[in-house]
Amino acid sequence: MSHISYEDWEPVIGLEIHAQLKTRSKIFARSPNRFGDEPNTNIEVVDTGQPGALPVLNQQAIEIAVRFGCAINATIAEFSKFDRKSYFYPDSPRNFQITQFDLPIIIGGEVQADVDGKSKIFQIHHAHLEDDAGMLKHFSDFAGVDYNRAGVPLLEIVSEPCMFSPKDATAYATTLKAIMEYLDVSDCNMEEGSMRIDTNVSVRPKGDKTLRNKVEIKNLNSFNYMEIGIEAEIRRQVRAYTERPHEDPNLAVPSSTVRLDLDKKETVLMRSKEEAKDYRYFPEPDLPPIILTQDYIEKIRRDLPELPHQRFERYTKQLKLSEYNASILVNDKQLSDYYEEALKGCNNASALCNWVTVEFVGRFKDSGTSLPHSGILPEHIAKLLSFIESKKITGRIAKEVADIMAQTPGRDPEIIIKENPNFQAVHDTSAIKPFVDEVLSANPQSIEDYKNGKDKAFNFLVGQVMKLSKGKASPDVVKELILKKIS
Repeated sequence: MSHISYEDWEPVIGLEIHAQLKTRSKIFARSPNRFGDEPNTNIEVVDTGQPGALPVLNQQAIEIAVRFGCAINATIAEFSKFDRKSYFYPDSPRNFQITQFDLPIIIGGEVQADVDGKSKIFQIHHAHLEDDAGMLKHFSDFAGVDYNRAGVPLLEIVSEPCMFSPKDATAYATTLKAIMEYLDVSDCNMEEGSMRIDTNVSVRPKGDKTLRNKVEIKNLNSFNYMEIGIEAEIRRQVRAYTERPHEDPNLAVPSSTVRLDLDKKETVLMRSKEEAKDYRYFPEPDLPPIILTQDYIEKIRRDLPELPHQRFERYTKQLKLSEYNASILVNDKQLSDYYEEALKGCNNASALCNWVTVEFVGRFKDSGTSLPHSGILPEHIAKLLSFIESKKITGRIAKEVADIMAQTPGRDPEIIIKENPNFQAVHDTSAIKPFVDEVLSANPQSIEDYKNGKDKAFNFLVGQVMKLSKGKASPDVVKELILKKIS
């Protein structure tokens, strides 16, 4: 199929992100909203659709939705309502889902994300509240349903079709995930399913402004799989249009739902697409509409925490971190909060960023834990840095101290240095002099080069002395002694 030219086609992508909200109980019932418990233990009559059981709305879910809406600068509807969406599936005990159809709680909104170093604005169409379904579990000779998840509150965030590459989609989704983590509205754990992404993909000839049929890729549970799925679906659609150039595009690529076959890196048809009329939506008769006041909305808006983009601006403008380092921190809220703690005891923001994101994160890379959960205290990293800044230890000794801190989390670097005579930086000139003499007599050429104005040669000599002293000599004393000898 190598003769197909993808240059002539433009993909158009929209995402539907389902985020489970961090409420104590479910959206219409009192049963606990907890992941990982024994099957069918967090349930009551509403979750299992018992006849006559009535839903009661969880106020916390509304508050969380409004907080999210304020964070993305959306319009919060003062009047919104719930609807029934009918479909028959064993994990949906009532045979309908309670959702919001034509009057959702959040309208519009946008997020700013970084794609390949360029800032882009992505538009959100709306976001609505609904309840989650149970989970089907397949065993060798039977299937069961776990209703623990049934009734967990979901916020479904529907973007405009405003993304034109898999990278756009990942940038948008990563940014939304970060916003939800900063607001503390969802765990966003894709492995556990508390954040699930359905991806709508269509392809059109470059320059064409009309939208063609979209195909939905279901249940992609990581950003990596999402990119693979989108790539595969773009290839499939371009191939279909290219092989049937004279056919009605609606027949060449019908609206459908597909899943990703990871081994083949291809999308596989699941079913043709339902339309709104197939779900027989009608207003939910057992729940009153949601009516909010401007005062209520404004109070929530005033209490918003610092959001990822604001933190990014502060890191790059005030702390002068590089955009790359700032985004590494900002996209990992726990690491960023850890850095914030360490910052309280340190005035060199960029050196601290380097020690946190490179040295210490690197030491836990393959350990199955992360720096914020390692037991190393952020103030201890700040302390280690202050010892380098005040020339108590050299950078090389600091790395060895960091190794010991990683092996025995919680130990104070000050004590580690005190207990190990090898970690005391040597300021005593009589101890350093022999190393300086040895290096200078071995490198006459470097002395010449330095005298002829080559600064690199001087740094080389300092490096050689540091090497001989196993990194223990105080660099300042070394420089002083070399300069004395040479001149």
